[in-house]
Amino acid sequence: MKDLSTIRNFSIIAHIDHGKSTLADRLIQITGGLDLREMKEQVLDSMDLERERGITIKAQAVTLNYKSKNGKDYTLNIIDTPGHVDFAYEVNRSLAACEGSILVVDASQGVEAQTLANVYQSISNNHEILIALNKIDLPAAEPERVKSQIEDVIGLDTSDSIEISAKTGIGIENLLEKIIENLPSPKGDSSKPLKALLVDSWYDTYLGVVVLIRVYEGTIKKGQKIKLMSNDAVYQIERMGIFQPKQKMQDQFGPGEIGFFTASIKQVSDMRVGDTITDAKIPCDIPLHGFKPAQPVVFCGLYPQDTSDFEGLRDAIEKLSLNDASFQYEKETSAALGLGYRCGFLGLLHLEIICERIDREYDIDLVTTAPSVIYDVYTNDGNKMELHNPVDLPQQEKILKIEEPWISASIIVPDEYLGAILKLCEERRGRQKELSFSGNRAVLNYELPLNEVVFDFYDKLKSVSKGYASFDYTISNYQSADLVKMQILVNEESVDALAMIVHRSVAENRGRIIIEKLKELIPRHLFKIPLQAAIGGRVIARETISAVRKDVTAKCYGGDVTRKRKLLEKQKKGKKKMRKYGKVEIPQEAFIAALKADY
Repeated sequence: MKDLSTIRNFSIIAHIDHGKSTLADRLIQITGGLDLREMKEQVLDSMDLERERGITIKAQAVTLNYKSKNGKDYTLNIIDTPGHVDFAYEVNRSLAACEGSILVVDASQGVEAQTLANVYQSISNNHEILIALNKIDLPAAEPERVKSQIEDVIGLDTSDSIEISAKTGIGIENLLEKIIENLPSPKGDSSKPLKALLVDSWYDTYLGVVVLIRVYEGTIKKGQKIKLMSNDAVYQIERMGIFQPKQKMQDQFGPGEIGFFTASIKQVSDMRVGDTITDAKIPCDIPLHGFKPAQPVVFCGLYPQDTSDFEGLRDAIEKLSLNDASFQYEKETSAALGLGYRCGFLGLLHLEIICERIDREYDIDLVTTAPSVIYDVYTNDGNKMELHNPVDLPQQEKILKIEEPWISASIIVPDEYLGAILKLCEERRGRQKELSFSGNRAVLNYELPLNEVVFDFYDKLKSVSKGYASFDYTISNYQSADLVKMQILVNEESVDALAMIVHRSVAENRGRIIIEKLKELIPRHLFKIPLQAAIGGRVIARETISAVRKDVTAKCYGGDVTRKRKLLEKQKKGKKKMRKYGKVEIPQEAFIAALKADY
């Protein structure tokens, strides 16, 4: 059994691109977790998507051995976390399994929106926080300015902070010593009944479900029968070990240790992240707190392009939800698209990543419907319904009022871009709450309707601020608004996937933009195709895709004009019939482009 005083469990937290994964790389390299020839950038980012985009999507754990200057051997359990607001749930889970956090702050960029959000999460988990000022090798680094900014904006003492460069390795040895000195060791009693937290789980084709745990009390051994406290499922442990980052097998874990096990688990839904694992024979009395369930904020329908792929999509979604507890789903059917799933996400990047993972890892082509948020609809007969899908909105005359979710947004931006940001927020029906300055940066607090944020607000924010603005938000409340359902009709048939709920003031403009986009992207058919945007029975925008014409009079060389007219009349009748029965093929890119239209 390991001596608890030699264990340190900590997470690395920071804003996007401040150097979390690079710091994890250096710590692995310096402690000898991998040889030099095995090292590569972003070692812990195992997904291709993470490497391509240069972002961390999944929190990853690694166990390292470090011999301190005091001569003792220490075990460091590190969890590298994502920085993007859409993956904040991953951060929350990681923090719950640790006692300390290393807050990485870019010495040239300073404090950003996610820096604040992650610090508050860390404080709410009662963590000891160690500040590391990264990228001090850059010519633009201003560690003293950033230190005073951390003290002003966050209120943390920076006298113990360490200046490092995760890329070149400057100050990493000092950081390791500070981790040993300042971060607390875990507590726990190995003689008590087993109590372990299920931190993460993922599906392996050969081993079934792999489970990452953090032990709080008791011990867990190979061959032991364990029980999950939420559903009483019992399993026998077959293999267990730690990531260094390569797998290293072990026979048991004691209090404070973080590791993985497999137990021939076939039932994917049994392994709920945040559950408590205990001994099947001598269970503990009270389960651990676990994590607050993630609240999805964006909903959208996912359908296979080929209806025969539905079984494959079900399998993919089940396995992904095991690996990503913040992703929620339920079955639904659409007249136009067939069988599919209504899925809940933490944001648009989260949606994009899940769709791309389904495409790459399971080779399924998807059709996605317009993203929407949850609305509260109050009807005249006194009932209230939660609306996830715009298609389910009752008739306008039956509705008393519709309430939409609003968010409290915090935006930090260099002051030269402040005007453009204020204009963007006003266009999105925002209400300014507070504006303050920290050095040459403006800190903005805005209230915004979530409906206006889920489409492309973040992209717009980045483009008007040349990438310098940082954005973080929390759901604040529901407010009543003049909202209407806008339907898109193609050849006089409503397209479910493009139905959306919009504010009446912007409906006409938005409808016109979508119709124009569709006109560019839907290929011409042998008959005219009317495209319309409508609210109830009123058409608010219309375009027509002209027909591809075949010259039926080509074979008439002169002769009576009535012969040509007869052929043209015949063609006209055929086109009329075709328009009635002809099916319009809408390509997938037309759906996506219409949803990403530049409003």
